[in-house]
Amino acid sequence: MRGWWQEIAGLVLPADCAGCGLARTVLCGRCRAQLCGRAPRRVWPEPVPAGLPPVHAAARYGDAVRSLLLAHKERGGLVLAEPLGAALAGAVRVAGCSGAGWGVRARRRPLLLVPVPSARRAVAGRGHDAGRRIGLAAARALREAGVAARVAAVLRLRRAVADQSGLDARQRRVNVAGAMGVAGGVDRLWREGGRVVLVDDLMTTGASLAEAARAVSAAGGLIVGAAVVAAVPRAFESSRN
Repeated sequence: MRGWWQEIAGLVLPADCAGCGLARTVLCGRCRAQLCGRAPRRVWPEPVPAGLPPVHAAARYGDAVRSLLLAHKERGGLVLAEPLGAALAGAVRVAGCSGAGWGVRARRRPLLLVPVPSARRAVAGRGHDAGRRIGLAAARALREAGVAARVAAVLRLRRAVADQSGLDARQRRVNVAGAMGVAGGVDRLWREGGRVVLVDDLMTTGASLAEAARAVSAAGGLIVGAAVVAAVPRAFESSRN
């Protein structure tokens, strides 16, 4: 019920910009530019966790971008899924075309966007699955741009994990190590699908993306990269672009 009411409220109630508070505009031009006004960048956490695929981010996490992500995930600003998805789509497109070792035949295959899973209790508490919602919006944006893409929400948490906030890089790696698995019956999906791009809203230490990559690879998925809406500033500072 909560998710249903959030959907209705997002459609009919006036709102201020979730990024800066500008009256009666869901997302102003200035905040939209911070979100998706620049080309996606390759980013590196420090240290880089083992098994992390190449990650591309649309924006730096901070200021308006931070407010937009929190408004969508924690405060039910579901209308923000579309602009967040558009930003993610840009990063997915770069990530999907930059995987090493992919020939012309592979590049013609569709992109499979695989969201990093959230804990069920977190999804229930928020009333929606923020990562999957942004992924679906990104896939729509890609298809509208002529790129074959679909969401494959096949990752599952196999055990309970602690809230990652407040944990350092080592603790985050330990927290999620071996925690993810893939739903049954994905063999056909891998055969019929194409290049897998892991997607998430935010990268901090890269621990969750690395664990997601391990689980997908163990199940036979072919990963070409990962894409996020935003990454913490230090990931850009250590960027080797």
